[in-house]
Formats: sequence, structure tokens, C-alpha cells
Amino acid sequence: MTPDQLKQRFRARGMTFSQWARDNGYRANKVIRVVNGFDKGHYGQAHEIAVKLGLKPATDAAH
Repeated sequence: MTPDQLKQRFRARGMTFSQWARDNGYRANKVIRVVNGFDKGHYGQAHEIAVKLGLKPATDAAH
């Protein structure tokens, strides 16, 4: 899913990224940075957020 598709989905459901962040235990500014591409989500919490939002596929850590 692209960031634009994600934004459309949230708009259609009447949800905000801030509310999603609170519901999932993240800081709103961190979620918004991932959605807007400022944090690429290559590793750490940004990666975790990107996966949960569907912006990145989940990876199997047991290689």
C-alpha cells in the first residue's frame, strides 16, 4: 500500500493517524513521520509502524 492509499483509507474510515498512534502505543509525530516518508522505516520502531500500517511487508526474522 502506498502512503496516499493509506491516507485515503484513514479518511474514508474517519480515523486520524494521531488516534491510531494512541491506540497502538506510539507517539503521533513518529507515525506521521513514517506516513509522510521522513522516517523510512528501515529498522526499529519506524519499521514496526510501517509494517503495522501496511506500508511495508512483514519480514521473517528467523532467516
